[in-house]
Amino acid sequence: MHFCVVSLFPDELAAGLAYGVTGRALERGIVSLDCINPRDFTSDNYRRIDDKTYGGGPGMVMMLEPMQRAIEAAKALLPDAPVLLLSPQGPVLNQARVRELSASSALILLCGRYEGIDQRIIERYVDGEISLGDYILSGGELGAQVLIDAITRLLPGVLNTAASADEDSFENGLLDYPHFTKPEHSALGSVPEVLKSGNHKLINEWRRKQSLKRTAQRRPDLIQRLVLSAADKKLLNSAED
Repeated sequence: MHFCVVSLFPDELAAGLAYGVTGRALERGIVSLDCINPRDFTSDNYRRIDDKTYGGGPGMVMMLEPMQRAIEAAKALLPDAPVLLLSPQGPVLNQARVRELSASSALILLCGRYEGIDQRIIERYVDGEISLGDYILSGGELGAQVLIDAITRLLPGVLNTAASADEDSFENGLLDYPHFTKPEHSALGSVPEVLKSGNHKLINEWRRKQSLKRTAQRRPDLIQRLVLSAADKKLLNSAED
């Protein structure tokens, strides 16, 4: 199994996987690991990797172009590998999913930081998103380590006996809305007009609608736990518009 991880902290990944089951699997060549740092694909002297989010609000977003170049480098290395994003937006990881992924020969894992990565990257490159659970970590590196460890345990020859192998998106109960940052226009698409309008009432309404839509589609169990206001029900009913 060949893992390629796109991360701002490759040393953290390498250190976390150098011990125990994963460390032995790496030593034996049962698994291999490459790390690609988006900072190596920046174009300024400061190797800047984040920028302000369109529409305003706290936090920064990982920039589109360095992430795009880093992912393209990973895909050049592993052309047929699916690209998975460690993200609270995805289905929660379970053993059935781990077993499914262990049948792959290679995986590309994306580790986000800050508020996340530009939505256009996700729509263009990401084949699936994976969450560890309904809580927030500082970045995707720990998630990548968990996923690699869980998959590695299922690979033939890793464990001594095969039988040994025998959860900010939830703060308000909803998944997060899409994020966008510079450039405004890209071959991957453009930033939604509403986020450039300066009309914060419309921006907040758009974001709420997107959050409701995402949650209803991806985590209907979360929607069922909420007591939605009449305004939220109206937004949810119009989410397909």
